[in-house]
Amino acid sequence: MTTTPLVITSDDILIKLCNSVSHVLSSTTASQVTHAAMVQSITRTCLKPDLGCFSIFDGGFSGLVVINFSAPAAIEIYRSYMKQMGMPESELAFSHTSDEVGDVLSELMNQILGDFINKVNKQLQTSINQSQPKMLTINKELTISIDTNLDEAVARRVSFRTQNNHIFYLEFAMDKTEFIQLNDFDAEEEFDPDDLLAEHGQNHKGKSQVQVMDKSIADEADDLLSELGL
Repeated sequence: MTTTPLVITSDDILIKLCNSVSHVLSSTTASQVTHAAMVQSITRTCLKPDLGCFSIFDGGFSGLVVINFSAPAAIEIYRSYMKQMGMPESELAFSHTSDEVGDVLSELMNQILGDFINKVNKQLQTSINQSQPKMLTINKELTISIDTNLDEAVARRVSFRTQNNHIFYLEFAMDKTEFIQLNDFDAEEEFDPDDLLAEHGQNHKGKSQVQVMDKSIADEADDLLSELGL
């Protein structure tokens, strides 16, 4: 019996990217960020108001990622992230035009793409690299179109929703491509660095407790020997 090989399409890769966006933003802001089940087919990717962030990647396949944040979504994500980092609310920016807001969202996009590239490298057994994300504050009357040289480009738009129901959009363009699995393989196991650090800290705490117990037992033995005159 012939087994049909597993085929990964451009839209399957888009789903991986959407999952990375939701995972990274939800975990770094301690809130729920979700994406729509419906995906829109578009003819080109654009930077749109109020904050537009983009990055180009190449390697096993080429593409472009754009995230267009509305001002409310940008501020909510920024403030939630900074509070998670321990910053007092009185020191946080209130305007999406603040450089600090743009810097934080650029860093978060960098983390999103890092998570996405890691998944692609492991699950598709290929390698891609990204450019440094660029963040621009866009005037409401201005739309910037980004042109890239792609082979039979596939372009999609996906809407995301923050915990407070603010909307932002991911636009994605890449080569029309397919990955076909010829042989079975075990993808490298995913791990969360935070869990690893927490486990290490717990082990270290356990070792410290053992050392304290050992010292206590040794002290009691010394006291007993002293009482016996030895």
